[in-house]
Amino acid sequence: MRGFLWTVGSVSLMLGLIGVVLPGLPTTPFILLAAGCYAKASPKLHARLLNHRWFGPMLRDWDRDHSLTQRTKTVALVSMTLMVVLSIWGFQGRPLLQGVLLVTGIIGAVAVLRIATRR
Repeated sequence: MRGFLWTVGSVSLMLGLIGVVLPGLPTTPFILLAAGCYAKASPKLHARLLNHRWFGPMLRDWDRDHSLTQRTKTVALVSMTLMVVLSIWGFQGRPLLQGVLLVTGIIGAVAVLRIATRR
């Protein structure tokens, strides 16, 4: 089971890192999933994520409150929307790619919106 959780955590971490630059792919849910998997499978990797310069504060807040601030959600949604729109515009004449970008953007937005908002 530890190997399975380590694999899922590693894949989630990679997807989260890709989501930083790929429009429509959410970063936050994948990083949270990676941290949850590593908490069970590899305490060393879990500690590294908790102490990471960028992801650590988000994960510690999540451990404490299981929610995101409105500012975090707004920044995530605005940046995802902007990148999806720019990417769709950049792929003019390729309707299949535009559709994939739109669908992944919607999935990402729904994932962020489903997370509880902390006041």
